[in-house]
Amino acid sequence: MFEKIVKFSVLILISAAFISASASAQSLSKTGTTAAKFLSVGVGPRANGMGGAFSAVSNDVSALYWNPAGIAGLNRFETIFTYTKMFADINLNYFALAMPFEDFGTIGVSVTALDYGEMEVTTELDPEGIGMTFSAGSYAFGLSYARYITTDFAVGVTFKYIRESIMNSSADGFAFDIGTIFQTPFWGIKFASSITNFGTKMQMTGDDLLVRYDQDPTTSGNNETVDAHLATDQFELPLKLQIGISREFKFLKNQSLLLAIDANYPNDNKQWVNIGGELKLFSNLIYLRAGYKTLFLKNSQEGLTLGFGLNYEGLGALGLSVDYAYQRYEYLGDNHSFGIILRF
Repeated sequence: MFEKIVKFSVLILISAAFISASASAQSLSKTGTTAAKFLSVGVGPRANGMGGAFSAVSNDVSALYWNPAGIAGLNRFETIFTYTKMFADINLNYFALAMPFEDFGTIGVSVTALDYGEMEVTTELDPEGIGMTFSAGSYAFGLSYARYITTDFAVGVTFKYIRESIMNSSADGFAFDIGTIFQTPFWGIKFASSITNFGTKMQMTGDDLLVRYDQDPTTSGNNETVDAHLATDQFELPLKLQIGISREFKFLKNQSLLLAIDANYPNDNKQWVNIGGELKLFSNLIYLRAGYKTLFLKNSQEGLTLGFGLNYEGLGALGLSVDYAYQRYEYLGDNHSFGIILRF
């Protein structure tokens, strides 16, 4: 018991230090100042249906996005594919696979792809298009590892390669996530902390930035057509600290209610809180979910989330979950997420 209390106290102190540093750095809002913002779009309809309050829940393969420490508790291979329909014909796809290897720990791989679709090339003289199209996309490829350090304390880390491209230009970067989950000795409460997208800055380069340049237009006789590249600024990744707690309440027979709260401290916005719940019915066959995102964030465009899921384990060694989530946005329309998890 004493060791558990010490661990919990250390986690609280570390979290408080990060929170204090984040709060002191947020005297001014830095909204819209980071690259690869698609990394902040939550994946997985289960977590999204719970309002994104998932860092201390994270007990399936979608933990690879929310808190990599969560895959340490898996005892079967799990794979997930999710599809989120967003505004302006933008789609977010996510695939992940988690592979537990007993005492060695659990390895995971993940791919995130944001597809903007084909767009018309326009100019000042041809605002309706010139008959050509271009594409843009954002991608992240992750490799994760997690394991239990003790019977009640798990640690996980993810290393990511990130790439964003538009027409003939692109930007690349590297980042890592690190997370912990601690089963506290207090009333069945789980405590979690995670830091995501800590890494390099990203800078757009490519042929689209190649221009002809006259170094001194006031002088005649010099070379007026020097090839040059426009220099773009470097932008940080959307770094975020999450602190979360969760607890499951059992009632009747084979029914339970899971409640979770996450505090979020990003480097490109003010702080906010997500809350969510998941009601499990009929021996974990049906799941009903609800949540609320960005509480206490001024001028927030997000809010209510809802979701449901079906889980079936009657396929021998194969398990199947199908999930859906609805997310409300004030001006950009509603988002709909769909996902499938296979366990084998």
